[in-house]
Amino acid sequence: MKAIILAAGYATRLYPLTQNMPKALLQIGSKAILDHILENVMQIEEVDEVFIVTNDKFYKNFVDWRGQRDYSLPIIIYNDGTTSEANRLGALGDLKFVLDKSGISDDIIVLAADNLMDFSLLSFYDFYRSVDSNCVCVKEIKPSEAGKMGIVLMDEDNRIYDFEEKPKHPKSNIGAYAVYIYKKETLKMLDEYLKAGNNPDAPGNFPAWLCKREPVYGYVFNGSCYDIGTHDAYEEVQKLYAHI
Repeated sequence: MKAIILAAGYATRLYPLTQNMPKALLQIGSKAILDHILENVMQIEEVDEVFIVTNDKFYKNFVDWRGQRDYSLPIIIYNDGTTSEANRLGALGDLKFVLDKSGISDDIIVLAADNLMDFSLLSFYDFYRSVDSNCVCVKEIKPSEAGKMGIVLMDEDNRIYDFEEKPKHPKSNIGAYAVYIYKKETLKMLDEYLKAGNNPDAPGNFPAWLCKREPVYGYVFNGSCYDIGTHDAYEEVQKLYAHI
């Protein structure tokens, strides 16, 4: 299995913090957000390589970060060549960029570089092994959050049969988070999705499309997944991780 971390955003809502520093490298507690994510990913023994995709603006920041670390796994950093929000590829465009550039032909775990999880990704991997299908992390959310994220409907076996990104009229209170596992056989379908002119931006758009064509299961995790998109969210997580 390969891990792909999507870190090509510009995080303009966090200016001035992210004017010259990618969001993934902001400190939370004693380490960068990205270090927290990687330590969690590396609990999965089957992951043997990590790919991080960023943009031209922040590429050197990530290369410098890698040079200061001594992780046991190979970490490959790709520059998608974009320079601003105006010409960015979008999360799914970046995922395809990594797949094309690397020639990956393994199952993949895909994570957004600004989502900090306090639950074990090994548990997510174990769930994936049990269903042997594409998976996404899900959890019951507050009604006030439902219009800001993907909302899913699942059957009694946790198979997702409806998935809608940021719905105006949510059909449930089960939210989907930007943590995915895709089987290698599914990767070619990302080409089909993008060639059809579908939205390349939010990563949840692909499983929303995919669940109508292939099995996609929801892993209901115990714990929290923090989307660090605003100054308030960053400050909240800073307090929670102050002693970690």
